[in-house]
Amino acid sequence: MLKIMMAVLLAAVGTATAAGPTETVQTAVQQVVSSQGGPAAKALSTAERRADVRRIIDTLFDFTDMSERSLGSAWTKASPAQQQEFVRLFSTLIANAYLGRIEQFAGEPFTYVGEKIDGDEASVQSRIVTSKGSEVGLDYRMYRAAGRWAVYDIYVDGISLVGSYKAQFNRIIQRSSFADLLKQLRLKAGS
Repeated sequence: MLKIMMAVLLAAVGTATAAGPTETVQTAVQQVVSSQGGPAAKALSTAERRADVRRIIDTLFDFTDMSERSLGSAWTKASPAQQQEFVRLFSTLIANAYLGRIEQFAGEPFTYVGEKIDGDEASVQSRIVTSKGSEVGLDYRMYRAAGRWAVYDIYVDGISLVGSYKAQFNRIIQRSSFADLLKQLRLKAGS
């Protein structure tokens, strides 16, 4: 389930400063799919395609906000240097672990079924039908800042990506320390 969640998270990336939430998600999905298929993409190496997707991710997702939400109270206890390292490692973790999975969803139909906007907060509801015929519900949580919509969480069939990481990170911190969490993330990120 987490693999599907992350692949879809990566498929939801893109940029659109004047676009509404749904248009932002739709544009992002098209950008990611375009970066993975077609003659121009096939001429690129896997590393180059992944770098293209990573650039898209970095322009839409607010990894600092996602990091803060995923750490909860541990965020405020961390030093600014630890926070900065965590954001870098957390975003790398997501990218490294799941960029390869995005190809599994290229060509799969995305259906946008609703949008809710409440001031500067929004959610976009969508569905993806997998190659096996199962339907996965997606709810992109976004906020508007500096004239653009940014994703800060995604729910897959009602399960929060940030909430899932928060539970994992809190277990590690409670068992040992924030420094140990950073150490584990460094190992996973290969740095």
